[in-house]
Amino acid sequence: MSQQRIEVTLAGQKITLATSAEHEPLLRAACTLVDEQIQLAINGGNRSIERASMMAALKIAGDLIKLQSVAQQAPAQGTSSNSDPEEIARLQKEIHNLEDQVDALMQTLSLPGSPRPIVP
Repeated sequence: MSQQRIEVTLAGQKITLATSAEHEPLLRAACTLVDEQIQLAINGGNRSIERASMMAALKIAGDLIKLQSVAQQAPAQGTSSNSDPEEIARLQKEIHNLEDQVDALMQTLSLPGSPRPIVP
């Protein structure tokens, strides 16, 4: 898999990311989701991009935890599942990769005019 660079916009800032052609649509969709959540946080009164980004990350993490909880409860409740274990493993790997990419973006996102990493 060869890597390519794509440009996305998060919180009004253009960011270049490396990805494979196979994962580009998923990465772009993830960036769109993250950007929408950042904009919602900004519109909700968060004045700094850092704080809005943290709020967006928490919202997305909460949604992910809720979905994982529902997925774990379904088999325990006897819900029949047509899910392929290999597909589940692949999706979990993609989720992990996206979480890593969001973490990397959160560490490098900064206010315009003050390039500095965000220290957790």
